[in-house]
Amino acid sequence: MPTISRKGLSMPESPIRKLVPYAEQAVENGKTIYYLNIGQPDIKTPEVALNAVKNNTIDILSYSRSEGSDTYREKLATYYNKHDIKVSYKDIVVTTGASEALLFLFSSIMDPCDEVIISEPFYANYIAFSTANGVTVVPAVCTIENNFGLPSVETFEQLITPRTKAILICNPGNPTGYLYSKAEIEKLAAIAIKHDLFLVADEVYREFVYDGDVHYSIMQVEGIDEHAVIIDSVSKRYSMCGARVGCLVSKNKTVMKTVLKFAQARLSPPTYAQIASEAALDTPQSYFDDVIAEYAERRNTLIHELQKIDGVKVAKPKGAFYCIVELPIKNSDHFAQWLLEHFDVNGETVMVAPAGGFYSTPGLGLNQVRIAYVLNKESLIKAVHILKEALKVYKD
Repeated sequence: MPTISRKGLSMPESPIRKLVPYAEQAVENGKTIYYLNIGQPDIKTPEVALNAVKNNTIDILSYSRSEGSDTYREKLATYYNKHDIKVSYKDIVVTTGASEALLFLFSSIMDPCDEVIISEPFYANYIAFSTANGVTVVPAVCTIENNFGLPSVETFEQLITPRTKAILICNPGNPTGYLYSKAEIEKLAAIAIKHDLFLVADEVYREFVYDGDVHYSIMQVEGIDEHAVIIDSVSKRYSMCGARVGCLVSKNKTVMKTVLKFAQARLSPPTYAQIASEAALDTPQSYFDDVIAEYAERRNTLIHELQKIDGVKVAKPKGAFYCIVELPIKNSDHFAQWLLEHFDVNGETVMVAPAGGFYSTPGLGLNQVRIAYVLNKESLIKAVHILKEALKVYKD
C-alpha cells in the first residue's frame, strides 16, 4: 500500500475546524449553536465590493499578472501610504489570501531546519506553514498573567541561533487580541537589524484597534526596509473571508523577486476577487467607524460577562476580535467536544476553539479556549451563560 509522507503525517489538524463534525451532528440532533470558534465576521461586506462583481461586464475571465493587477496594487499602495507605510505598487505581490503570502515567504527566506521565532500563543496555521516548509517554530512564550505582552529583549535574544531566519508577530494578535506598542515594535526591529533577521508582521487586523490606541506598523520604523515584511488580507478588514485575497509587502527587492517566482508557479490570484478587493478600497471611513464601535461594544460585553464566572480568567484584548480565556478545567479539547455532544441549555450550546492548538510548547493552553466575538451582543450574553452553566456540571 502506498504510504503518506512524513510531512503529511506531521501536518497538524486545525484546532478551529477539527470539531466541525461534532457541530454538524449537534445541529442534526436539533441543537442551536453559538459559534465562538472561528473568526468569520457577521458584519456585512461593503456594497461597493459586491457591486463591483455583480455589475461587471467581463467577457473573458482571464489570468491577471502573477503579482496581481497593476490597478489593484497601485490602489493598495495608496492605502498603505495613508497609513504612513511608504511603499509603491512594485513592493506588493497579491496572493490567494494571507495564507499563501506566508507560504511564499517561508519558501523564499527559509530552508528546511531553519528556525522562526514566533510570539506564543499564535495563529494555529503558522505551525502548518512551518511544517509545510520543514521550518522549526521557536516560541517566545507570552502569558495570560501579563495580558500576553511581549517577552523581554533578553528573552528574544536567548532564542536566536545560527539557524534563526525570522521573527514573526501578528499585530493586533490572533488569538490574543494583543496590540504591540510603538516601543515594542521598535525593540523587535532593533533585534532584527542587530542579528540580521527578517521581521515579519501579520497585520490583517490593522483597522481593529480599540480604546483610542493606534496601530504601529513595522514598516514605519526607520532603517527596517531590508528586514521588514508585512502580510495582509482583505478577509477581516472588509468581511471578505471568501474572497481569498491577501498580499505580501516588502521593500527588500531580493525577497520580492523570489516571492514572485512562487507566485508565477501558481499563475495568478483570482481575478473576480481582485476586482472586489480593489473596489473595497473605496469603502468610506464611516464603515470602519461603525464596525470598530460595534466590536468594542462586543468585546466589553464579552469580558464583562466572562468575569462574572468563578474560576475564569480572561486577558482583555486591545485589538482584533479574539480573546484567550482560561477555564477551571484540565483539557479544553475534551470540554469543547463535550459541549457539542452532551450539553445544552434549552437546546442551545456553544462552540469554542481549544487553545492548545495555538501553542507549540507542549502542555501550554490545555485549560484555555479562544473566543471570537463575532456575534451580536445578545448572542454573546447567551453564549457566556451557556458556558457558565456548562462549567457547573462538567467533569474532567
